[in-house]
Amino acid sequence: MTPLPPRNIAASTPTHGKPSAMPPRAQRKAVTNRKAKPRKPIFWVLFKLVFITGLLFGILFAGWFYLTPSGYQYRYMLADSLITTQHREWAKYIIGEKALRERVAQYAEQFEEMGEERDQHTITGDAPNGGVDAEDPDDGKLTVVEEVDGEGFHGYLLTVRDPKKIRLVVTNRKGRGERITSMVKRTGAIAGVNAGGFADPNWKGNGFKPIGLVISQGKIYYDGLGGKKSVQIVGIDKQGKMLAGKYSIQELMDLGISEAVSFSPRIIVNGKGLIKNRAQGWGVAPRTVMGQREDGAILFLMIDGRQPGYSIGATLYDAQQILLENGAVIAANLDGGSSTVLVDEQGNIVNRPSSSAGERYLPTGFLVFEDPDSVQVPNIWAGMKPAEIDAGKW
Repeated sequence: MTPLPPRNIAASTPTHGKPSAMPPRAQRKAVTNRKAKPRKPIFWVLFKLVFITGLLFGILFAGWFYLTPSGYQYRYMLADSLITTQHREWAKYIIGEKALRERVAQYAEQFEEMGEERDQHTITGDAPNGGVDAEDPDDGKLTVVEEVDGEGFHGYLLTVRDPKKIRLVVTNRKGRGERITSMVKRTGAIAGVNAGGFADPNWKGNGFKPIGLVISQGKIYYDGLGGKKSVQIVGIDKQGKMLAGKYSIQELMDLGISEAVSFSPRIIVNGKGLIKNRAQGWGVAPRTVMGQREDGAILFLMIDGRQPGYSIGATLYDAQQILLENGAVIAANLDGGSSTVLVDEQGNIVNRPSSSAGERYLPTGFLVFEDPDSVQVPNIWAGMKPAEIDAGKW
């Protein structure tokens, strides 16, 4: 009998659940396979979170902005604010090009209608002094400046107690407007604000070509009506009564107009506000508005704007309400935006104009004088035809 080979005891011995021995290389491979996959950097996790959150927020905002009544009002408020700037065309990306054209036409029509009602207000006294109060520290002062604040805006209210102390001063250089600071310094005025509008191609105009009418000391300095029978004006007659609304030249002469420029809209007439709410207030922007109290005192309201963190600007409704609260029985809009400026008797700018280029060159300014009769205002446009004036050439 052939003997059987010896048994491999180690190989045949049961393990009873214990793992079999493995070669070192195999053990290292198994350990490697069991290692967890490396985590993604925290930056990518945060990026995904922010992206998804922003996307959801954008969808919700778009739904509110375009599909809800409150979003509609905000959208048109934003569009109106752009319409008053040099970036008017940007408004079409918010409300559409057709809606933009319709909006501009709608405001033009509305402003014309707001100038139709005839003003019946009267002023008390021959030379109003704004209600002298012996306990008032400003008693006896011709002008008083106060700060005003509202929702998102800051500005100044200049009160001129005697309206007959105001003159419309015009630029003194052919081919270019003049800064109000310069007008105040060269004429010796005790205060000055910007007045009428001007042709401003691409918002780079030279400030020399006014729009509509310019009247100073009862004389027509500039007639740019171009055949129109009437125009919206803001001014003062020879008795110190403020005039604002739509008038023909003959009507103004018959009313004894003294100082006037063309601008609109009139926002207060016969003691009542014409703008119903903020949504109809022609957007948020820097503003210059002129009003008059029943005692004859003239109010100039200057609101700064387009400066986040300081003052965004105000609607015409905001301006209207401020003037009503201060007793205005008539008020009208003057040239605002980057033209808005208030200058004191030292020739210093009181407010913060929004123009990045600094104070603008303008054709006209309402200035206050202790002795207005001594002020000489030469007519720089004498002998010139409006059609021949290049508004963009410096």
